[in-house]
Amino acid sequence: MPEFKEITISEELEEILKESSRRKILLFKHSTSCPVSARAWKEVQDFINENSEDVLVTMVKVIESRPVSNQAAEDLGVKHQSPQVLLISDGKVIWHTSHQAVTQDNIKKALVGESLPFNLNL
Repeated sequence: MPEFKEITISEELEEILKESSRRKILLFKHSTSCPVSARAWKEVQDFINENSEDVLVTMVKVIESRPVSNQAAEDLGVKHQSPQVLLISDGKVIWHTSHQAVTQDNIKKALVGESLPFNLNL
């Protein structure tokens, strides 16, 4: 089962990026005030509960932890959106998607390399 961690401070983000040299990291950027993001969060939770991938699933609440969310966008070079999922390996984003495309199936495909490197179908 994937491991889950909420990121609330910059130091945790830095540790997660270091961890990405050892295993893949899934970073979910979640807006707690958005119904589209609530649906996407359900998809991420379903992924966590129904898969055995060795991946660390992380979440940043973009309203409550805005500085961390902004730092993630800057450090990773991917324009901020929410909901948004970024797959990180070796400190770099290897796939990302947002809004309605945040699904358990799309996450699974990205982890096994079946998705395009960057899903820009936003």
